[in-house]
Amino acid sequence: MERGNSKHGPRLDEQMSQEVSGLVQGPGTGGSRVDEARVPEPAGEDQPEATTAPAGELRTGAPKGMSSQDVERRSRLGRFITMAALPGDRAALIANARDNDAPDDIVAELERLPDGTRYETVSEVWAALGHKNETTRW
Repeated sequence: MERGNSKHGPRLDEQMSQEVSGLVQGPGTGGSRVDEARVPEPAGEDQPEATTAPAGELRTGAPKGMSSQDVERRSRLGRFITMAALPGDRAALIANARDNDAPDDIVAELERLPDGTRYETVSEVWAALGHKNETTRW
């Protein structure tokens, strides 16, 4: 028994597979991914170029209360503070960041932390540095 599409004959199946080969295979053997008719026309002389990036925030999914730049900066701080340093105080965080080859600006930020406070998470460190965390997590 030959497996195949029961709705069409072999010739129609072959023709249909050729019609979508450009979509499946991409440029190269199957041809282009788009039909020439679907390519947008270029903008006119007095028109701005089309862009896929909207105005404002380019990254979606930033939590409420934070911008995408805040998320990136907090994430960068967190890259140089490992879980071994938490919970920890100012001296432990600075030592851990230096062990992880943190850049000077990260170490300078951590040196601004007040003495005598123990931090459980990177978010607590971020807030102690005067930055905003998300207002709701979920």
